[in-house]
Amino acid sequence: MAAVHTTIDEIPGTYIFGGALATKGYALNKMCYSFNDAANRAEFKRDEEAYCTKFGLSPEQREAVRERDVLALLTAGGNVYYLAKFTGIFGLGVQDIGAQQTGMSVEAFKAKLKASAS
Repeated sequence: MAAVHTTIDEIPGTYIFGGALATKGYALNKMCYSFNDAANRAEFKRDEEAYCTKFGLSPEQREAVRERDVLALLTAGGNVYYLAKFTGIFGLGVQDIGAQQTGMSVEAFKAKLKASAS
């Protein structure tokens, strides 16, 4: 059986979001999309476990949500654009996700981005 995800070796922590990951992450991404609505964000904050149950997240996805582990969420089928809605609940942005993906601090990641733009 083929692997569920493929990594791009030149860019560690990067996953190809194809059909297999999209299928695997459907419930997770649907839940994250729901965070467009402030009432849903509040419901999630009141009882994260119940909210994850409502969307049918797998044990792997629930653990990654509890741990706020973006890399685990990506390998569990999370799409970075939907995960940004999840991390936004905690005041984190796409640069925080990028820092996690590269294993860098947020400050180091921002400096790397700034240097590459010069």
